[in-house]
This record gives sequence, structure tokens and C-alpha cells, in this order.
Amino acid sequence: MDRDQILELVAHYLVIVVIVTVVLGVVRAAVGELGFWLELAVVVVIVALYRPVVKAIGMEPSAWNRGE
Repeated sequence: MDRDQILELVAHYLVIVVIVTVVLGVVRAAVGELGFWLELAVVVVIVALYRPVVKAIGMEPSAWNRGE
């Protein structure tokens, strides 16, 4: 893996962190405290959906296309 691929992946990881933070903030503002397990479930759902959504819109990093 070269430096450019790593930088691409870092950008995507930062986007995931921002999305999780924003979504949890919105949920907490709308519903209130959810508790650890429900918040963890929200994080897992966001992370699980991130890759297929990014691939569907054609913004995936080149490292994800390695096996194709």
C-alpha cells in the first residue's frame, strides 16, 4: 500500500468519525440519552452502511478495489 492509498483511507476514516459524531449528536438532541448499547448499535449501523453507500456513489478509495 502506497502513501496515496493510505491518505485516501485516512480521509474516509475521518469522514466516518464525523458522520458518527453528527448522527449521535442529532439523535441525542432529538431523543435524549440512549444508553451505551443503543449508541453502539447506531455506530455499528453507520459503519456497516458506509462502505456500500460510498461504493454506490463511486467515491470509494482505490484500496477497496484491490480484489476486483
